[in-house]
Amino acid sequence: MKRYLCIHGHFYQPPRENPWLDELEVQDPAKPFHDWNEKILAECYAPNAAARIVDDQNRILKISNNYRFISFNFGPTLLSWMERHSPDVYKSILDADRYSTEKRNGHGNAIAQVYNHIIMPLAPKRDKWIQIQWGIRDFQKRFNRFPEGMWLAETAVDLETLELLSEAGIRFTILAPHQALRIKKIDAHEWMDVKGGKIDPTLPYRCFLKNGKHVDLFFYDGPISNSIAFDQILKSGDLFINRLLSGFNNERIWPSILSVATDGESYGHHYKFGDMALAYVLSRIEELDIKLVNYGQHLNSHPPQFQVEIIENTSWSCAHGVERWRGDCGCNSGCNPGWNQGWRAYLRQALDKLKKDLDELFEKEAGKYLKNPWDAVIDYIELILERSEEQRKDFFKKHQIKSLEKTKKINILKLLEMQRFSQLMFTSCGWFFDDISGLEPIQLLKYASRAIQLTGSFTEKDLEGPFMATLSQAKSNVRKKGTGKDIYQREVLPLQFDLKKVLSHYAISSLFENYAPEQQIYCFQINVKDFYKDFKNGKGLAMGRTRIDHSITQESLDAQFAVLHLGGPNFFTYVKDASFTNSFMKLIKYHFWKFNLGKVDKVKKDLDHNFHCSALSLKDLFLDERRKVGHLMSQHILKDFEKTYRQIYDSHKAIMGQLHSMDIPVPQGFLLAAEYSLTVDLESEIKMLIMGERNKEVVMDIIEQSRKWQINLKRPALQGMIKKGIEDNIQSLIKNPLEDHPIYTLNTLIDITKELRLNIEMWQIQNLFYSFLHYTLPDVKKAHPKEKFQNLFQAFKILGERLNFFMG
Repeated sequence: MKRYLCIHGHFYQPPRENPWLDELEVQDPAKPFHDWNEKILAECYAPNAAARIVDDQNRILKISNNYRFISFNFGPTLLSWMERHSPDVYKSILDADRYSTEKRNGHGNAIAQVYNHIIMPLAPKRDKWIQIQWGIRDFQKRFNRFPEGMWLAETAVDLETLELLSEAGIRFTILAPHQALRIKKIDAHEWMDVKGGKIDPTLPYRCFLKNGKHVDLFFYDGPISNSIAFDQILKSGDLFINRLLSGFNNERIWPSILSVATDGESYGHHYKFGDMALAYVLSRIEELDIKLVNYGQHLNSHPPQFQVEIIENTSWSCAHGVERWRGDCGCNSGCNPGWNQGWRAYLRQALDKLKKDLDELFEKEAGKYLKNPWDAVIDYIELILERSEEQRKDFFKKHQIKSLEKTKKINILKLLEMQRFSQLMFTSCGWFFDDISGLEPIQLLKYASRAIQLTGSFTEKDLEGPFMATLSQAKSNVRKKGTGKDIYQREVLPLQFDLKKVLSHYAISSLFENYAPEQQIYCFQINVKDFYKDFKNGKGLAMGRTRIDHSITQESLDAQFAVLHLGGPNFFTYVKDASFTNSFMKLIKYHFWKFNLGKVDKVKKDLDHNFHCSALSLKDLFLDERRKVGHLMSQHILKDFEKTYRQIYDSHKAIMGQLHSMDIPVPQGFLLAAEYSLTVDLESEIKMLIMGERNKEVVMDIIEQSRKWQINLKRPALQGMIKKGIEDNIQSLIKNPLEDHPIYTLNTLIDITKELRLNIEMWQIQNLFYSFLHYTLPDVKKAHPKEKFQNLFQAFKILGERLNFFMG
C-alpha cells in the first residue's frame, strides 16, 4: 500500500486598507505591531518561510521553508500587502512554489483563491466569475503559471460555482467531508450515501457538471484537521506525527492520500511555534514511508475512480450551510453569550441593494465609452496589480469604443474603482464574528461608503439614504453603539475626504519633515512647485503651490496651500483651487513679513480672508500622519529636556556619587536626569560602535554607571538599534567574510545585549547567519586553506553557538 500526505494551509487575512488611502492604518489592538497583517506576518507567515528544526537543547539544526513542502493558498489581497511591506517573505513564498514545481513534475504547491474571499453561493453569477477570474489573473501575475486548483472562501460551494471553475480551467478544489452527498464508481449505477462526513477522504473524486465538464474534489480529513486547528497537537511535533498516522488504515489496499486542511495561521499565530511543529513533521514524515505530495501532483498520477455529488450551499465553518453570512443561524465565536446576530441579515440586504444600484449605474455610464463594460471589469485586475501608465494605455486601447479624452478616462477609472469596492464590500469576514460594531463589518461599510462616493460624478440619485435606512434595522449587541446606521455615520462618514484634505495633511507634515519636491503619500503623488516655511517663537508658517494626483483614478488638483502652527496641537491649514500667479507670490512675501514681525493673529486673519475656505487642524489628519506629526513635535520638546537633564546630571553627579557611597538616598529627580542622559550616551556610543568608531570599553563604562544608579536602560529604540546593528554586520560578514571588524562588532553587540538583559528578536539575525553558514562559508573554506584561517573559522563557530546554532 502506498501512502501519501498533503497538508494544506489556507493563509488569509481580510483586506483592511483604508479605501481612501489604499493603505493599512495603525490598528492599536495589534500592538506592539502597526496592524494585524504585520502581527500575523511576524507570528506565522514569516516563521513558516524560515522554520526552525532544533535539537533537545533547543539549538538550531536546520532552517526550512515550510511552503516548499505543503499545499497552500494565500489571499490575493494579503499577497498584495506582503509584496509592498515584506518583500523577503513574499519572495520566499514565490520561491517555494517555483521549487515545488521543479521537484513535482510541474505541479506547484500554490493554488489560487477567489479574489477577496466572498461567499460564492450567495453571490450572483457575474460576481462569481469576476472573483474567479481576478483570482486566476492575480495568481498568474505572481506565480508565473496557471493555477491547477482554487480555494473557495470558507469552502462554501454550489454547483454554479463549480461549473464556473471548470469553465475557467480550474482542475480541483478542496471541500469538507460533510459537504459530500453521495458517491459511486465512475460508470457504475449504484450510489452510496455519504452524508454526515462518511466519505473516504483518502481518495480524489470527480464531480460531473451540467455544462459537460467536471471538477475534481479532495475532501480533507475532518477529525484530524480539527485536531490540528483546535486540539493543541501543534505543541509537539511528535504529537502531530502520531495524529497524522492515525489517518491511515492498513485495510485500504489502494494508494491513500491523507489530506488535511486548516487556516494556515494555525502554524504560528493560533499556536506559538506551530511552524516548528510543522517543520518537524515535514522533515520526518517520509522516514515513515509516507510521501509528501500536493494535490495537482497526486491527481496526475492517481486520477479519480469515483464520482461524487455535493450538498449545495454548504461551507466548512457553518453547521447551517451558508446561513452564517446572511442570518442569525446561531454560529458565532462563543465569546459573547446572550448576543444575537440578527444584524447579519440587514447588513446583507443593505449591501445587496447597494450592489444592484451600483451595477446598474456602472452599465449605464461605462457602456457609453467601453465595448463591453463587464469584460473591462475582468481586465481591471491588471490595473489593480500594476497601476502604471503603460498598463492604462493598453487597457483603454483594448476596451474603449473610440479614443477618449483624459476626463472621460478618469470617469472610467472611477467607475472601475467603484466596482472594485463593490466586490470588497462582500468579503466574508464582515459577517463571521459577533457584532456589527466589530472591525470587520465596519471595514465593509468603509468599502461601501467609498463606492457610493465614487458615484457622485455620475448621478444625483440618493444611494446612501436607502443604504442607511436598511442599516438602521441592524442593531448592535452593544447598546451604546446603536444601529448599523449609527455606526456608519459615526465611524465611517468622517473618514471620507477629497484631494484638498490630502493636501492639508501634506501641509501640516511639511512643517516638520523636509519633503522632496515630488512626494508619494499613500496613493497620492504630490508635486510642489514653490514652498516656503519658517519658525519663530515656537510657531510655524508654511505656504506653497502644488499639483496633487490620485495615482489610481488619475484625478488631479492644482492648488495653493498654507499652514499656520500656533504651538502644541493648534494647526490651521488652508487649501484652494488655483494655479500659480504673481499675486500669490506677493501674498507669500506679505504673510511671511507679518509672521516674522510676530503678528501671528494678523497672519491668521489674512489667511482666513484670502483663502475663503474652512480650516483643518491636527485632529483632522489621518491617524498615522497625526501620530507621526505628534511624534515629531515631541522630538522638538525632548531636545529641550535633553539639555536640562544633561545639565543636572553633569553638574551634580559628583556630589550625588558621594551621597550614594554613604548610603544616602539620591533624589528621584537626579535619577531621572541620569537615566535620560545615560540612555542618550549609550545610544550614541552604540551607533559609533556599529560604524567601527568606538570600542567596547566605552559602552561598558556607561552600563557600569547605570548599574551604580540602578537605572534600567532597556529602551525599545535601543533594542531596535542593536538588532539592526547585528543584522547589518552579518550582512557585512556575508559580503566580506575575511574581515575582522564584523566579528568583533557582532560579539560586542551580543555582549551588550547580555549585560543589559535585552530581549532582542533573533529571528532575522539567525536567518542571516544561517545563510552565511550554508551559502557563504562553504565557498570561503574551499578558497582558503584551513590552517591559515583556523582562528577565523573558529570565531565563526563560536559566533554561531552564541546565536543558538548547533555547530557540530
